[in-house]
Amino acid sequence: MARAPGGENTQAPGTGKATGGALVVGASIVAALGGLLFGYDTGVVAAALPYISDAFALGETMKQVVTAALLAGAVVGVIVGGKLADRLGRKRTLAGVTVLYALATLGSAVAPAAGWLIVSRVFLGVAIGISSLVVPTYIAELAPPRNRGRLVSLHQFMVTVGILMAYLIGYGLSESASWRWMIGVGVLPAVLMAAGLLVLPETPRWLLSHGREAEARGVLTRTRRADEVEAEIAEIREAVRAEGRITYRELLGPRYRRWVSVGVVAAGASQVVGVNAIIYYVPTILEDEGFGKTAAIGVSVAIGVVNVLFTLPALLWIDRVGRRPWILGGTAVIVLALVAIGIVFLFPLQGATVTWLIVVLMIYESAFACSLGIAIWLVNSEIFPNNVRGQAASFGIVTHWAMNLVVSLTVLTLISALGASMVFWIYALLGALCLGYLYRWLPETKNRSLEEIEASLTADSGDSTRTR
Repeated sequence: MARAPGGENTQAPGTGKATGGALVVGASIVAALGGLLFGYDTGVVAAALPYISDAFALGETMKQVVTAALLAGAVVGVIVGGKLADRLGRKRTLAGVTVLYALATLGSAVAPAAGWLIVSRVFLGVAIGISSLVVPTYIAELAPPRNRGRLVSLHQFMVTVGILMAYLIGYGLSESASWRWMIGVGVLPAVLMAAGLLVLPETPRWLLSHGREAEARGVLTRTRRADEVEAEIAEIREAVRAEGRITYRELLGPRYRRWVSVGVVAAGASQVVGVNAIIYYVPTILEDEGFGKTAAIGVSVAIGVVNVLFTLPALLWIDRVGRRPWILGGTAVIVLALVAIGIVFLFPLQGATVTWLIVVLMIYESAFACSLGIAIWLVNSEIFPNNVRGQAASFGIVTHWAMNLVVSLTVLTLISALGASMVFWIYALLGALCLGYLYRWLPETKNRSLEEIEASLTADSGDSTRTR
């Protein structure tokens, strides 16, 4: 083994195809543990909230505040995360995230009062917000074009695994009402991720954009075939030279405005269809309708299983089928399922109506898992220039967390005021509007390098059809 400047191991040319592929996959899995952290804290609040509510005597408004505290922190995390990732590097930023996440999780688990819990969850949200921006960017920049889609989608797969893990742990601890243990378990994947990051490389695109070409070549030698290294170095170098530094104002100018809007709509769509109204509050809603705590959490476990299982088809085939068919087709099913959920809520939740509700919830979650669930991370990691990818993607990820915050702060209040049927029909209408926009402007990016995507989109600011 040779060692490149900066301590990166490099491999002799011509020997890296198998081991390089393994390194990329391994690095992607470790980075995607950030998605598991995100998913775990998304799911654990659903399982723990009924018990937290009893412990701290929370009313409806305070339940929403406890849930939304993490989301408010996540918005802050995304705003600062883009610049941190572009300045410090993807790897170092993720390492800092794991430390903050572990400390905030412990703070939440030992909280003696609701105020302490809320503050801890704000800091937890900052860590998750940064992670949600940087993890897909790290994977996209490290992965080769031929399997970038499925590797970036590992992030969403880990989100669903984290949600399911939280539901299962919540279900297992539901009889003892041990909500502190439900939350505290989240420290373990953070420690695992921190350990894995110690041996991972920085992305070659970030290294080249900061003048560290020898280190970038070392990483590419380990992760690409020998005949790909110099071509990719030249491609990245040219992209960096062509772009220079871009301000936020320029990103919102005519050259990039459309693609920023695509990232924003893809991110917003993933929330305005109400997915987290279901993930956060299904146990609470069902308990209000007469379910016991354990039975309500059991329904959440079933939803979590479906979420994981239906993320797998997209994970395996999105690089073969393409982004548009998965995202657009799944969004159409989501809209129809939301209409059906609204219809079911017109009737009392008993007997066959309960069965129908569970069925349409499963259809909804399965469609979301393989479409909008992956769209936000994949779209926002692919369509922006290399040297400002962190900044540009932050527009979409901020939208994701801001809409998540709005949904979590309003869903119980809206259901009380308008009824569940009207709320889910509003989500269906918003989803249909997003579907129309994405049908018109969402580019197809399968089997194309990030530099090829960048060149075609910036050159094609007046006509989206070339990228389809």
